[in-house]
Amino acid sequence: MTVRYPITGGTATAIASCVEEGVRRGVLAPGDALPSVRALAEELAISPATVSAAYQRLRDRGIVVTAGRHGTRVRPVTPIATGRAARAVPEGVRDLSDGEPNPALLPELAPVLRRVADSFAAGAAALRYADGGPLPELLEQARTRLTGLPDGAAYTLVNGALDGIDRLLGARLRPGDRVAVEDPGWAALLHLIAAHGLVPVSMPVDDDGPLPDGVRAAVAAGARAAVITTRAQNPTGGAVSAERAALLRPLLRDVFVIEDDHAGELAAVPSHPVAGGAYWAYVRSASKPYGPDLRCAVLAGDPETVSRVEGRLRLGPGWVSGLLQRTLLELWQDPAARRAVAAAGRVYDERRDALVAALRGRGVAASGRTGINVWVPVPDETGAVTALRDAGFAVAPGHVFRTAAGPGIRITIATLREDEVEPLAAAVAAAVLPAPGAVLR
Repeated sequence: MTVRYPITGGTATAIASCVEEGVRRGVLAPGDALPSVRALAEELAISPATVSAAYQRLRDRGIVVTAGRHGTRVRPVTPIATGRAARAVPEGVRDLSDGEPNPALLPELAPVLRRVADSFAAGAAALRYADGGPLPELLEQARTRLTGLPDGAAYTLVNGALDGIDRLLGARLRPGDRVAVEDPGWAALLHLIAAHGLVPVSMPVDDDGPLPDGVRAAVAAGARAAVITTRAQNPTGGAVSAERAALLRPLLRDVFVIEDDHAGELAAVPSHPVAGGAYWAYVRSASKPYGPDLRCAVLAGDPETVSRVEGRLRLGPGWVSGLLQRTLLELWQDPAARRAVAAAGRVYDERRDALVAALRGRGVAASGRTGINVWVPVPDETGAVTALRDAGFAVAPGHVFRTAAGPGIRITIATLREDEVEPLAAAVAAAVLPAPGAVLR
């Protein structure tokens, strides 16, 4: 018999602290349910209003989520350090759930790092506290690589796409503000928005990006900002087309637009920015093309916003490591690295297209125009994930990616082999389609 974690306290602060301690210690795990407001109030002999206030504080901090009849539960990811547990993928099951690039397809770093080391041996100056910041030569390269942005853009460097979005949200928004998000969309972004105390507003998407009607509805609902993936959208693989970008720009003119181009050079389609208002930002990360450990991303935007981000960065870590910046600059300029990234993009395209075609050939709806993920709508996420695991494949359940969208699963194709495409497609079809002769109710 499972023993429930005892929540104690007579004030909202004490109750919230008790729940946070349970999450920190790992006694309250992601997805664990908390007692209802009324039940906990009766147990603690306090007012339901006190318990409600405690749960509201936990929601504002991104620790719990309340979902109607499903009650209040610990979020899948919280802004609390709990120790990093290994993902539970049973032995013998192919892991297609992680959303990671294939390490075997990343550019070789050793020769690049040797050249960086040689530059210091030859007298290159290390950045000091007094003058640390973006390398001018890296920003100059960035200006030539990021095209189609509004005139007068300012540039800086941040520690990856999520770090940039984190700083942008803090620069222009306050707790309680509404943010339009792609639905389904990047799970990490949804967790970050919750940690800021912001309110997500759904923007449905298709292969060409956010749907105009959904954007209109989100703006009408009071969204002050919108986060849009330009290409290789996670989890659906969508990419904003030139036609869709032209439709979205006037709709978003009065909204702070953050554009996430995390795939960068890996993407086979061009990036079509949608920002057209006074305040905007565009983030291109190096992690997907060159490796997740290269925590470096270019952030462009209107001068006021970039100044706020850079100023706040200086009050914390100061700047992105000059060693990382020099490494990225070398990678950008290295012909072998360019060839490796281009080859990886072609492999990903082939694997993704093959899986989408195999699924559609079996009558399974699937999307995956760009990037390393394929999204499959399903009638029952838990049933589909379980059935696929039993068939030897681990995939990601869709609930972590969506706010109002229907259920689905995400399949990462980065390591998918050619000989696995047909067995995987057959397993997905068996998991999500009605059995022949079944009576639908």
